[in-house]
Amino acid sequence: MRRILFFIASALTANMALAQPQPAVHTASLLGADGKDMGKITLTDAPKGVILRVEASGLTPGWHGIHFHEKGACGAKDKFKDAGGHIHSTMPVVHGLLSSNANDQGDLTNIYAGADGKAFAEIYSTLVSVTPGTPRPALLDGDGSSVVIHANPDDYQSQPIGGAGDRVACAVIK
Repeated sequence: MRRILFFIASALTANMALAQPQPAVHTASLLGADGKDMGKITLTDAPKGVILRVEASGLTPGWHGIHFHEKGACGAKDKFKDAGGHIHSTMPVVHGLLSSNANDQGDLTNIYAGADGKAFAEIYSTLVSVTPGTPRPALLDGDGSSVVIHANPDDYQSQPIGGAGDRVACAVIK
């Protein structure tokens, strides 16, 4: 009898897990300023934010700023300037996770590239959503958005981009 009850309980638990809605997952190629493949990013929509997974190579060893940018464009010939500025919902835009006046929803924590130029990171942001329908800016709005990796670390305070410097890699989110 115990085996039968255990089997029924196990089957019910498995069916309940299967019945849970699966989160939306989006993957995009990460391109370098020379147009070459540098890895990928994966976005998973969470109930109160977004999980960003970064798998990058070819970076200068050390810390790098990474941000959500407002347009789904990554033109390498203009060093990704067509990606626009950071995602934000009010003006003027105040950058910085350490700024008490910050309103820049594109802000993320830095990533670290090892001596081999590879960076692997998972970052959770409550400042945006993947899909429209929440009070947070949606990455998949009318023109999409992008993830940009910068040459230098973000100091989380300086305006307008935390001293992160040139854009060295970009992924289009559409």
